[in-house]
Amino acid sequence: KSLQMVDSASLQFVIPYAFEAMQKVDVARLAALSDPELRLLLPCLVRMALCAPADQSNAWAQDKKLILRLLSGVEAVNSIVALLSVDFHALEQDARKEQHLRHKAGGSNSESILVSQLQHGLTLEFEHSDPLRRLRLALSELLAIMNKVADSNGEFFLKSSELFESPVYLEEVADVLCILQAELPSLLPIIEMAEALLHVRNGEWFLCLLVANVPDSFSEVCRELIKNGERQDEESVGGRRRTEALRQLCQMNPSQALNIRAMVVEECHLPGLGVALTLDYKPDMADEAVSPLVSYVSGLLLGTNGKVRTWFSMFIRNGQQRKRESSSVLWQMRRQLLLELVAILPRSRSTHVPNDTDMDSESSSGYSGLREEHVVKASALLRLYCALMGIAGLRPTDEEAEQLLQLMTSRPPATPAGVRFVSLSFCKLLAFPTLVSTPEQEQLMVMWLSWMIKEEEYFESAAGVSASFGEMLLLVAMYFHSNQLSAIIELVCSTLGMKIAIKPSSLSKMKTIFTQEIFTEQVVTAHAVRVAVTNNLSANITGFLPIHCIYQLLRSRAFTKHKVSIKDWIFRQLCETTTPLHTQLLPLIDVYINSILTPASKTNPEATNQPITEQEILNVFQGLAGVGGKVRSQHTITTQLLILYYILSYEEALLANTKTLALMQKKPKSYSPALMDQIPIKHLIRQAQGLQQELGGLHSALLRLLATNYPHLCMVEDWISEEEVTGTLPLLRKMLLTSSSCKYSQTQLREAFQNVLSGGPRLLRILEHLTLLSAGDLIPYAEALTASMGLLLEDGVSRRILQTVNKLWMVLNTVMPRKLWVMTVNAQQPLVKLLRQQRYTQNDLMVDPLIVLRCDSRVFRCPPLMDITLHMLNGYLLASKAYLNAHLKETAEFERQAQTVSNLGLSGQPDTPEVTREELKNALLAAQDSAAVQILLEVCLPPPQEELQLGGGGGADSLLRSVQSAPGIPMRKQVGDTGAGQGTQGEREAEGGLLSDLREVQCLICCLLHQMFIADPNIAKLVHFQGYPQALLPLTVAGIPSMHICLDFIPELLAQPQLEKQIFAIQLLSHLCTQYALPKSLSVARLAISVMGTILTVLTRAKRFAFFMPTLPCLVSFCKAFPPLFDDVMSLLVQVGQVSAADVTTKARDIDPLIARLQYMRQKPQEIPLSESKYSLRKRSAEELGRADPDVQLCYQIEATFMDIISSSTQAL
Repeated sequence: KSLQMVDSASLQFVIPYAFEAMQKVDVARLAALSDPELRLLLPCLVRMALCAPADQSNAWAQDKKLILRLLSGVEAVNSIVALLSVDFHALEQDARKEQHLRHKAGGSNSESILVSQLQHGLTLEFEHSDPLRRLRLALSELLAIMNKVADSNGEFFLKSSELFESPVYLEEVADVLCILQAELPSLLPIIEMAEALLHVRNGEWFLCLLVANVPDSFSEVCRELIKNGERQDEESVGGRRRTEALRQLCQMNPSQALNIRAMVVEECHLPGLGVALTLDYKPDMADEAVSPLVSYVSGLLLGTNGKVRTWFSMFIRNGQQRKRESSSVLWQMRRQLLLELVAILPRSRSTHVPNDTDMDSESSSGYSGLREEHVVKASALLRLYCALMGIAGLRPTDEEAEQLLQLMTSRPPATPAGVRFVSLSFCKLLAFPTLVSTPEQEQLMVMWLSWMIKEEEYFESAAGVSASFGEMLLLVAMYFHSNQLSAIIELVCSTLGMKIAIKPSSLSKMKTIFTQEIFTEQVVTAHAVRVAVTNNLSANITGFLPIHCIYQLLRSRAFTKHKVSIKDWIFRQLCETTTPLHTQLLPLIDVYINSILTPASKTNPEATNQPITEQEILNVFQGLAGVGGKVRSQHTITTQLLILYYILSYEEALLANTKTLALMQKKPKSYSPALMDQIPIKHLIRQAQGLQQELGGLHSALLRLLATNYPHLCMVEDWISEEEVTGTLPLLRKMLLTSSSCKYSQTQLREAFQNVLSGGPRLLRILEHLTLLSAGDLIPYAEALTASMGLLLEDGVSRRILQTVNKLWMVLNTVMPRKLWVMTVNAQQPLVKLLRQQRYTQNDLMVDPLIVLRCDSRVFRCPPLMDITLHMLNGYLLASKAYLNAHLKETAEFERQAQTVSNLGLSGQPDTPEVTREELKNALLAAQDSAAVQILLEVCLPPPQEELQLGGGGGADSLLRSVQSAPGIPMRKQVGDTGAGQGTQGEREAEGGLLSDLREVQCLICCLLHQMFIADPNIAKLVHFQGYPQALLPLTVAGIPSMHICLDFIPELLAQPQLEKQIFAIQLLSHLCTQYALPKSLSVARLAISVMGTILTVLTRAKRFAFFMPTLPCLVSFCKAFPPLFDDVMSLLVQVGQVSAADVTTKARDIDPLIARLQYMRQKPQEIPLSESKYSLRKRSAEELGRADPDVQLCYQIEATFMDIISSSTQAL
């Protein structure tokens, strides 16, 4: 008999109400179901009623009675009860045997243990069979399908089976399937059953019934079906069937639809299912702003997961290649999106283009006005269509393109959302110009752009936003004029928030419209300068601002080309800034400086912008309000730092462009030194250091400029001292202050200084209180502090007062170094200059840094004030280098240009002055540094009266011995000092040795010289080639750690023709060998001994005496440091002795047999007793030696050197 097939669409599916009742086992709800609805759930309900429950509570007992009552009237229950009465254990064993047999036979259906030979078709057999045979028939068919699925390797097939297609027995077959799965779960896992049911007709209906009768398996089944699904479900029949089955499951359990959709995205399988579930989804509370479909698709295409974006884009691209089908999920999605778009279009919009009269009349009546509640939704739709077209490659239909253009050219209300909508619409027009295809559409777009220009100011004021679409229009116009199409593409992608591939060639039509019809370049510049600056501009204000437009116009030199002044606008914008710093400010300043210095074209060298005036700059730093003569700070620290950056960058750029400017015969003015003196550079840098996060790259840019132009403000010791000032301890001390203001005035401080000798404790109390103040609060006291420094040089001033003044000076140095240095230098002048009221300026000190050392000579014996003086000297030496370098660059090119003009006929002539100037500058700097070093070394020498007072009148270590004319530096006597005649000689020696002012000053000077030698080793070389008193060599070698570098150039110094330099080299080397007993020192010492031997052969008698008398004692140091040199030294001494003795023998009077003694001592030094040292030799008085012949004196000196060497080596043993 012929059986009619049935489509699953006409079948009764489980409704959500019934599924929820099954999930919760809500008997009351189940009772409310109709008979057809209840029929689908009978397998589970019958098992629930018959099987022994785990729940033994009274409540379940009552519910079970209700279920039994519910089932009592249903006829189909009896057949299900009969099915449950079968021996399932035997059935499972037969099924497993059949599986084994099928596996052995390779999947052929020749034999079946479950079902014997069928007499009729499956359907008739099923109809006439008892419950056990029905179970066997269904199980055999199901296992065959499951085996085929396992062997198919993922290829989809549709199994034709009468059992699953007959409309008469579908419900009974479903009962059998549900009972089989429930009773044989290990044989028939529900996941495998679900996969097999996809391969038969009506499979989704069977699957829904199966899951409805096992509701706990819903999520598990869905996840496995998705995981086994195709990446692109609409590409195959199997994919579409899987999608439809899962869609039916989610319609049965809508509360889990969004979770299933999340699984789809997670696995990147079945994209059509995700869209279908979104189309089916009906939220309880509809979001008026954005629909679920727009949110979902936008999230996929605009999210951060590139894998998901690529997967869904492929779904869109593949879907377009197929013919338009109403059943296609993609076309359903596009239709829904179009309906949503049309729904929010203004009611009066139509495809015709109104003329100007229409526009005027209709604008008043609200023509094409987008409703406020639709603006956010319209923006979301625009971004979605941009993503679909730009990322997923959607090709819009004519209908879609027309409606999109209507939406884009509609006019929203003046709200922030409206501003955003217009910006998005404008960028979409630029990204997809193909949307405008007809002349009518082009006219519509031009009218809309004209409306944008006209309404921009109103929108900005009414919407209350800083970044409006007017700036974007200007920016795009400027980019079109300068042909920067890549910048437009970047701007569009940035505004839309997505990366879209836009061909520059596609913008040609828009470029023509912009540059010829809407925005000519003159209109752009005139409009830009009238745009108001952004108030409180910071990085928190996003979007496209006037500053972006001005920046681009400056880059393209539009302002200078059309003679539009932009200086005032830039200055106003710099004054309207705050933290965090906007990223466009520094590039704006750089390009503005370039437009000031570099003309727009060579033909018109005057076409440059005007620089900011000095008075405007002073107003920023002095805070002149100009109201009632009152002074108040009206500019933020951000503004002050930006203006500082502008000045420093301007000066650097001026020097860098000197050559170009000279060729153009153009010399822009630099800012005066007087202006720079009034800017607290260090104070501003210090504040910027604490705001590095908010200032972005401004702090590091300022440091770079400072290191180049103001190296004296970037000294390492200053940074280290600043760390001490801003550390934890000072912070704790400042917390002890009850008030931020100081209780002492500047006048009280001056009065205390005047009475420093009689009222020292009061002055100390004031100074100690000042140490608790911050560096900024100390600034008012700077003048009183420095002006009174001369009073501290009097005898009897407490050392603690001096140290506290030094400490306060160092704190002030962190905020106002340049002004502080000038005041200090003027305060420390000698009394004669003070009486003449001679005042030095910052420029004087940079031109001649040695002015610092022309101070009161008492400063040289006051360590706390000497420390300050050395700090200033180091700073001004660095400043002088920078000043001379800048001066050379500033004037060289212009003089060179003049030289070129006057010597056109002479080849190579212009290069000569340049080389000469550079050499002269280097020579001047070297002379300056070496002079400073020589003066400081001279300060280290004690004058005769100081030597006597320190108890150093005798002894071999006295520094005075070789100094006959040292400058008179008076001794200072501090509180607690003992008189010159008091105390024992031992006490005076101890005090004078290590605890004297001279010793402390020497240490400070050695520290500075060490820094100078390390910074530039050539200074060390120059100073030692010049030479200095030999008495200072023990001090310099021991006190300056970098003196070892002298070993590099001592061979060169020994090669000098002057005898004095050779003597100085050997004396220096002797101290270096003692201090640094290194292999290098040994080799240089060998060289020195060899040189001495060579010199001996060429010197005259007089010069021999002058050379060897001071150098022979150095040989003792060589032997002490390097015993292997003993033989070489002995040979040299014998050689010198032979020459000297030979000269003596030619005279009438002979001396002791010197040579015989020397030879004996050289051959047998160990046999000479210890008592026979130089002290046991017959002593000769100085008078006797003075009257003796020079050769005789040299002989005795040789013998004394011999004995010293032997004595030192014997003592070492």
